[in-house]
Amino acid sequence: MPSRDDDLDRRLQNLREKVADTQAKQGQPVTKTTRDYSGFGIAMRLGSEFVAGVIVGAGIGWGFDTLLGTTPWGLIVFVLLGFVAGMMNMVRAGRAMDAAREANDEVNKRTP
Repeated sequence: MPSRDDDLDRRLQNLREKVADTQAKQGQPVTKTTRDYSGFGIAMRLGSEFVAGVIVGAGIGWGFDTLLGTTPWGLIVFVLLGFVAGMMNMVRAGRAMDAAREANDEVNKRTP
């Protein structure tokens, strides 16, 4: 009676053969990108970029209001500036991720 390890080895060998056949049919090996962003990772990065901009803007506005006694105008102005800065950071980070993905796709197309 074959052991469980023998069965796993047989299945692994069958899988390797199927992968080799598929690669031969496609004419190139299946490659994985070097930087693969998951949807959750992208959402967390973009969300943190936005929240950081708003928090920094609010902190600067509160500081100016405290020092200059202009409550609440400094806070309002700098929260709005922080909102804009957060949006710009999100766009910049999204473009950087797109550029990295396109570069990886280009490398994967050229890899024999």
